[in-house]
Amino acid sequence: MLADVLPYLVCPHCGGDLALSGTSLRCPNRHTFDIARQGYVSLLREATSFTGDTAAMTDARAAFLGAGHYAPIVQELLTVVPGPGCVADIGAGIGHYLAAVLDHYPDRVGIAADAAKPALRRAAKAHPRLGAVLCDAWQPLPIRSGSVGLALNVFAPRNPAELHRVLHPLGRMVVVTPTSAHLAELVSTVDMLTVAEDKRAQVAAKLAPYFEAADEVRRDFPMALSRRDAAALVGMGPTAFHADAATIDARVAGLAEPVAVTGSVVVTTYRPIPANAR
Repeated sequence: MLADVLPYLVCPHCGGDLALSGTSLRCPNRHTFDIARQGYVSLLREATSFTGDTAAMTDARAAFLGAGHYAPIVQELLTVVPGPGCVADIGAGIGHYLAAVLDHYPDRVGIAADAAKPALRRAAKAHPRLGAVLCDAWQPLPIRSGSVGLALNVFAPRNPAELHRVLHPLGRMVVVTPTSAHLAELVSTVDMLTVAEDKRAQVAAKLAPYFEAADEVRRDFPMALSRRDAAALVGMGPTAFHADAATIDARVAGLAEPVAVTGSVVVTTYRPIPANAR
């Protein structure tokens, strides 16, 4: 619930503490943020044109992840021990990965941060110790400096400077990126967007001024999917911004079941570089 994560949140306008006031959050400077009836709160600093995943993409994500096909990714996340502080998932979507981490660490609370209202409606109900917050990863995060013991970033955009600011000096950040082999069978048959060969190197270069890799694991895993699950997999990703559900269903309809698909990701654990060492 939002009340559980209030000690880790700050007003996006003035940086002040936030307190629960009826159905709103309020800071000492009287900046007020209404809590949506679905349980999330918008802490956007300023209006943004990016609104994240659509409702259809969110439904597809819930269906696919709920079937457990990405369990190997969850298993890798659970190997990382948090430092002092909360768990924050930046680009949390429906809160699937964050909920699994909170189950594994019953003494922690979690912030699900995302720009998509449809996703946060689900995230707010994903775990009893989770608070869902609408924000933009490219704006200053409404999270207290040094208060995050573990930051999750799974297939999501990342703002290195802000992630470094909110992470505790003893905290860790886990970044999951796809390899060029990820979902290769669907890429070639249903015209999915491709992953750049140097994707991992691009991510590392952008993080380098603020973080250093502490551990890295490549995880490849086979999936045997129904056509429905294959369509959900395509429909929950960036391809869905370019093709509607009917188009995706038509592309998948000709595939033989079970649809053999390879998951392939790199899971990298980072430690923050002290500011005086950069």
